[in-house]
Amino acid sequence: MVCVSSAEPTFYRLAPAVQARLLGAAVVGLALLVFVGTAVVILARIDFAWLFLPLVVGAVGVIGFGWWLRNKAYVVRASAQGYRVAFVRGAGVREARWVDIQEAVTTMPGGSPCLELRLKKGGATIIPVTILSIDREQFVRELQGHLKATIKPLDPTPGPAEPS
Repeated sequence: MVCVSSAEPTFYRLAPAVQARLLGAAVVGLALLVFVGTAVVILARIDFAWLFLPLVVGAVGVIGFGWWLRNKAYVVRASAQGYRVAFVRGAGVREARWVDIQEAVTTMPGGSPCLELRLKKGGATIIPVTILSIDREQFVRELQGHLKATIKPLDPTPGPAEPS
């Protein structure tokens, strides 16, 4: 069984390939910003030195975005009480407590391996495991550890006998 820490939450971050894709989109956005800035400078007939402003602001933004993706952005945040999902479009229920989960199953919607957390009151959370920076089997084992930690075993000793 996986040891689950109850003191601090566990963050499951984005896989490096997903981070690179998002950072690539940010660099394309920077290129578009510089292109539009160049067009404005040419059409307004102002000094080309003004092009450095969007370039510097955009470069700082891309670097900051890359730092945030690497160090702060997460897909799943698991704590002793429950979980929260971010960065997943179509995840369903994005936040729930462990005690509200009926079952956890692996599924393949659209051919992509996912972990589906089905809730007791209806609804589900679908987490694509390919976007996580952790091995999929280890991720499933750790979430199972959280689930097992919330299950209270039945008391094997009978209660006191009632007088007749």
